[in-house]
Amino acid sequence: MQLFLKKNGFLFFWIIAIADVIAAGSGMVVLHACLKPLLIPILIVTVLLNTKASKGRSLVITGLIFSCLGDIFLLAEEKNKLFFIPGLICFLVTHLFYSWYFLQIRRTGNSLLKHRPLLILLIVLYTAGLLAWLIPSLGELTLPVVLYACILTGMLLCCLHAFNFVDRTARNLFVAGAVFFVFSDSLLAINKFCASFAYSGFFIMLSYSLAQYFITKGFINNDSRQ
Repeated sequence: MQLFLKKNGFLFFWIIAIADVIAAGSGMVVLHACLKPLLIPILIVTVLLNTKASKGRSLVITGLIFSCLGDIFLLAEEKNKLFFIPGLICFLVTHLFYSWYFLQIRRTGNSLLKHRPLLILLIVLYTAGLLAWLIPSLGELTLPVVLYACILTGMLLCCLHAFNFVDRTARNLFVAGAVFFVFSDSLLAINKFCASFAYSGFFIMLSYSLAQYFITKGFINNDSRQ
């Protein structure tokens, strides 16, 4: 069983993820509530079975654990709005641990952001524009949402900072994961606070699944080259 999970963990993840994406997009609330909490534990097991113990693994696993808690809180938030803030805090912590992981990657050159400072400006402008759209609708949630957006933006910047310190495959996976996280959370915020849109659950869950997959896949790839 352990060997099967080691070799097929990501396949198992995508079987569950695709079913969950369809459930979320089709309004199958009960099925979505059953499937979503399974996604991150599968990734945790896959990471544990395919990497060696290290500081980096501890950081990524901790981030995944808080993601799992965040998933559960946000599912509960559909019945009780009080669970939104705990869910937000859990994902904020996830991004802090992912950022810590990217920052502790051993340097083998100069940061991409040093050579491409325009990327910082573009990312900050995107965050500022999104917040300018959201803030009028946030009310008492303004401060926690703004703080979360800043931490999420920081995670993407930390990922780009580490771009030159890992091989081509890992860097592409990491950047894809960070970008999909920003995209997923942007869609979630727009749908929740500004303008709900058709098939929002489908696109939010698909981009979220891609984000977590790419980050964990990138970590496993980078760990195998250490």
